[in-house]
Amino acid sequence: MQAFLIFAIGGFIAQLVDGSLGMAYGVTSTTILLTAGLTPALASASVHLAEIGTSVASGLSHWKFGNVDWKIVLTLGVPGAIGAFLGATALSNVSTEAAEPWMSAILLALGLYVLLRFAIRPLRRRQLTGVSPKLLAPLGLVAGFVDATGGGGWGPVATPTLLSTGKVEPRKVVGSVDTSEFLIAVAASLGFLFSLASQQLSWVTVGALLLGGVVAAPLAAYLVRIVPMRLIGVGAGGLIVLTNARTLIKAFDLPAPTPTAIYGVIVVAWVAALAYTIRVIVAERREIESLEEDTPTPA
Repeated sequence: MQAFLIFAIGGFIAQLVDGSLGMAYGVTSTTILLTAGLTPALASASVHLAEIGTSVASGLSHWKFGNVDWKIVLTLGVPGAIGAFLGATALSNVSTEAAEPWMSAILLALGLYVLLRFAIRPLRRRQLTGVSPKLLAPLGLVAGFVDATGGGGWGPVATPTLLSTGKVEPRKVVGSVDTSEFLIAVAASLGFLFSLASQQLSWVTVGALLLGGVVAAPLAAYLVRIVPMRLIGVGAGGLIVLTNARTLIKAFDLPAPTPTAIYGVIVVAWVAALAYTIRVIVAERREIESLEEDTPTPA
């Protein structure tokens, strides 16, 4: 019972982060399961099976709040499902640890770019022209493969890439990526079920993650609608940097106290960027309110 509650709370936290920022459900949930002693393949399989339910709940919630672009969902999700199935099959038979540091370095760079872009040079609505299928299809394929092999990665690969284009409203990036994750979860789960026939899945673990995620989904979708565009971008960028810095630190086995110092610098810089962004948002709102008060009311 204690393990069920821990996994359920983990699923709630993971979905709250994922639903509001478009990433980190898999990373968070897989980390919890690996710590509990599951193998990488079983951990990833459990997370993806739970994501079938959480992605439906999250997608419906985002759709209700107007956060979904169905063109992005399909153009990104279908190739993503293919990549996820291939990735699940690969993880069940081959280790992909050697490629993890390289992918984390790319994601860290993308995260830093997104953080700085939203903190220093925010997007304007006139730039929101949509993303070409020429980018969405290969992006989905790669993100799906990474997601299945790494136990998470659909959001960290797809969300920052789409945010960095500046052509889609951030809340719709988050909502569309979250909604398309249903296709990735189904495809990855099928790949794992076909390949892990000899290994025992814990349906209690899957159920706990699912319960926590379903409860958190509506709250996360609501948050992404009311939180300002800039704040979502800075929050997502900082999360990507911090998550992938941890992966790189583990890969290079840096001695103490270097990891602590690196984490400290990242957290301080992230908090400073968030504080600056909030201050700018408040100032802009006050300016708008002041202009509205100075505008004469028509007779």
